[in-house]
Amino acid sequence: MPKASDIKKNAAVEYKGNTYIVRDIERSVPQGRAGGSLYRMRMYDVVTGSKIDETFKDSDMLNMADLIRKPATFSYIDGDEYVFMDSEDYTPYNLNKESIADEILFITEDTAGIQVVIVDDLPVALDMPSNVELEVMETDPSIKGGSATARTKPATLTTGLVVQVPEYISTGEKLKVSVEERKFVSRADSK
Repeated sequence: MPKASDIKKNAAVEYKGNTYIVRDIERSVPQGRAGGSLYRMRMYDVVTGSKIDETFKDSDMLNMADLIRKPATFSYIDGDEYVFMDSEDYTPYNLNKESIADEILFITEDTAGIQVVIVDDLPVALDMPSNVELEVMETDPSIKGGSATARTKPATLTTGLVVQVPEYISTGEKLKVSVEERKFVSRADSK
């Protein structure tokens, strides 16, 4: 049983008899209070989709729920459903647009390393790789001699995500972007 401080985003936990996926975690350190940090977790019920916000002390113990992670690739959009195909047995997994809103800006047809999180035979979340490769659709022209430590400019990527990039990046380049931090990491490795 892990402590609240060990719980990560997209973990499945059992709480008050239900299974929840942790979507967001905010850590705070109250002033003038002996003891540790507080962790405010936004959690979604895997069956009903209802949302709850709970605050835990860092030493509170939580039960992890049984979950399965299946490697998958994005296939297509069907209304408000995003359909992912199991990479091993081609089982389709439908996920509602709302349940994966944070991940949508990082998904293209060739995004590698996506895993569908399954709890009680239901697809409930996506586990994304730490970095994804996306192409720059629009940005200001690159500046010759712009250095890696110089100023940045906004770049709109193929999925609609806007990140700050160094001035030497130009439209059409492929970039590595951190999913967790929503930041430019580097140019993608050219093949």
